[in-house]
Amino acid sequence: MHRKLGVVVLAVASLLCFCLFGEEPSVGGKLKADPIFQSGGIAIHGYDPVAYFQDKKPVKGKKEYEHQWMGATWRFNSNENRDLFRANPEQYAPQYGGYCAYGMSSGYAAPTEANAWSVVDGKLYLNYNREVQKMWKKDIPGYILKADHNWPQIPKKAAM
Repeated sequence: MHRKLGVVVLAVASLLCFCLFGEEPSVGGKLKADPIFQSGGIAIHGYDPVAYFQDKKPVKGKKEYEHQWMGATWRFNSNENRDLFRANPEQYAPQYGGYCAYGMSSGYAAPTEANAWSVVDGKLYLNYNREVQKMWKKDIPGYILKADHNWPQIPKKAAM
């Protein structure tokens, strides 16, 4: 019991530390598709966003299947996945610009891990890690409502 509580406390503390000292979710006031700044501007750590829907798991994209969208380079596991994304990126791109959905529900822009994800009502949500994902799963509809409310305000906070 105490060990489990310690893991949850550590996950929340890590999330809050990043939120307080992390990078801005926008550049020049314009939202980036991948707010987690990586070298080369690779979106969602190079994972194929379409694979979450098609393969039901995170799949690393390949450099030969890239597409530029919203200032980021998106990678895909296949030509077919790239073409699906290209035709309708909003359908496959993660919500909240790839930030942690649970963190966004509290008004924070936190990074995510590829293996902490959910598809809910046809939308991809990423989480900080699997421990945070467990908290997210306790009230997904409630957290989505809060995150949807907070997301438009994030660029204003970053511009301050």
